[in-house]
Amino acid sequence: MNTFLLLFLCFALGILVARFARTPPGIAQGLNWWILNVALPALVLDLIPRLHFDRQLWFLVVSMWFVFLGAWAVCAAFGRWFKWSRARIGALTLVAGLGNTAFTGYPLVEALRGKEGLALAVVADQLGCFLALAVGGITVAAWYSGGRTHPAAIARRILLFPPFLTLLVGVLAGFLGGWPAPLENVYERVGATLTPLALFSVGLQFTLQLSRAQFGAVAFALAWKLVAAPLLVFLAGLAVGIHGTVLAVAVLQSGMAPMISSAILADQHGLDPRVANATLGVGILVSLATVPLLNLLV
Repeated sequence: MNTFLLLFLCFALGILVARFARTPPGIAQGLNWWILNVALPALVLDLIPRLHFDRQLWFLVVSMWFVFLGAWAVCAAFGRWFKWSRARIGALTLVAGLGNTAFTGYPLVEALRGKEGLALAVVADQLGCFLALAVGGITVAAWYSGGRTHPAAIARRILLFPPFLTLLVGVLAGFLGGWPAPLENVYERVGATLTPLALFSVGLQFTLQLSRAQFGAVAFALAWKLVAAPLLVFLAGLAVGIHGTVLAVAVLQSGMAPMISSAILADQHGLDPRVANATLGVGILVSLATVPLLNLLV
């Protein structure tokens, strides 16, 4: 409950500040820089060394990539049909393909599936969704932002993306036994700034004053992220013999609201930030109802 209250209050505060206060120019962009280049890498360095790798959990990882690649496919296909700009296709791919599997995913899965479910939720988040962000997300952002799209240029962006670099460092640290306690404390405290600052930044840029075409794009992205993707993961799991808590967590994590960092990545690359932030804000609110409904399915 405290996590949800924090999400709501920081998001609402951002909306109120944007409406009634005089903020410094570029405040949202400054916050976004800190989130992607400092807070998120610190969180990765805190969590990754604690993971226990188990090949039996492959479906959790594959399901997160399925959601991302499926979003890319449907957004690209329907984007041509609806005559969306490249920026909008890229933005919708990011927010429809990457889920908030940590900050709303962890507390929701724990509430619905207990401690066993929470441990599996961390695997889906760190080895699945985060890798999709670090590799797939930056690829989509580079591809649709109008910059250089040569494979070597995209690979360079991935390798120089701070969260990806810290992912590699975190894996190495885990194999070597983890961090000293003082460093763990630093990473945990710096990483803890991600959620409040990210929701505040999203609130600063949030608007529901959208055109019909923009509203339709938001609805399309959320229909995939909150409904179609988790249902397809459920059917795929049954088809390959996955059951029990692993299937349940894969479905729940697939149906989480859009990832906060995905909207920030879209904003930093000029990918229709208005639609991306609206999808994120509405998605967080709607997912509080749709995720418990998905739990009834599994």
